[in-house]
Amino acid sequence: MRNIKAFTREERAKALKELGLPAFREKQIFAWICRGAKSWDECTDLSKDLRRQLAERFSWDNAAAELVQTSSDGTRKFLLRMPDGERVEAVFMAYEYGNSLCISTQVGCNMGCSFCASTIGGRIRSLESWEMLEEVVVCVRESGEPINHIVLMGMGEPFDNYEAVAGFLRTVHDPQGLGLSYRNITLSTCGLVPGIRRFGEEFPQVNLAISLHASNQQAREKLMPVAKAYPLPELMRACRDHAEKTGRRVTFEFALIEGQNDTPHTAKELADLLRGMLCHVNLIPLNPVTETGMTGSSRKAAAHFRDMLESMGIPATVRRQLGADIDAACGQLRKKVTS
Repeated sequence: MRNIKAFTREERAKALKELGLPAFREKQIFAWICRGAKSWDECTDLSKDLRRQLAERFSWDNAAAELVQTSSDGTRKFLLRMPDGERVEAVFMAYEYGNSLCISTQVGCNMGCSFCASTIGGRIRSLESWEMLEEVVVCVRESGEPINHIVLMGMGEPFDNYEAVAGFLRTVHDPQGLGLSYRNITLSTCGLVPGIRRFGEEFPQVNLAISLHASNQQAREKLMPVAKAYPLPELMRACRDHAEKTGRRVTFEFALIEGQNDTPHTAKELADLLRGMLCHVNLIPLNPVTETGMTGSSRKAAAHFRDMLESMGIPATVRRQLGADIDAACGQLRKKVTS
């Protein structure tokens, strides 16, 4: 029995039509999925008899919040269990401009970035579009608060799961669903160039963020194996093309590691690399992950690095640290509970 949530809207409409049901039934069911209904019984604008008939043909599978942790700063981390038992984490963050939810796109990650907890143990599987939507609706239901922004910066590499991610983006943007503006969505990639180029064609209004973390090829290869497949010059060409084509700035995420990439020399190399591009640098003092053995730069050092970049004409900010005390900050998300 197939899960009704796993259909695309077109597939679901076709399946319902084959049962002799009018087109508006799909709209009703889609609305209940996006509201976070837990079963057919909650679809109260469908008759009891129709709900029974549909339940005999289609399952209504849900993700569940297995654990919710709250940080001292109010950030909430959700450990979500999918119907097959696999787990991912999502993070709810409150800002002055609205609430933001960071979601995962895969169970684990295959990219092997040396500073990131999500990649420890590799990728178990990719999430389906409906499972990403479940992250959103479950977190909204559990928090009792609306989501104004979504960032695909959790576990996994979005462009390693492109089709499902694209389906999710279209779903949350759908005016009959969540109706979220593409401009309120940000996707982060470690630098899969074909994905960047396709993304610019298909989703020019969605914000693009690049996990950069190094200012030259040699340094990036040591931190991020993906740099061997897509060297820095190739990545920079794709980013410049994206900014020029879409007219939207590219954000470069730069995790500062004490004594490695927080030096004046690195700042100058980074400024030279980015000069002339419509971009912004988001500096992140590396958050602690025990297995990496790396130490993040202090916030004072990060502020100094920011000042150096801005003196060379590169706009930069130091990211506000949220949720580090519950391992909910950048680079700390994992695919299971750890003691």
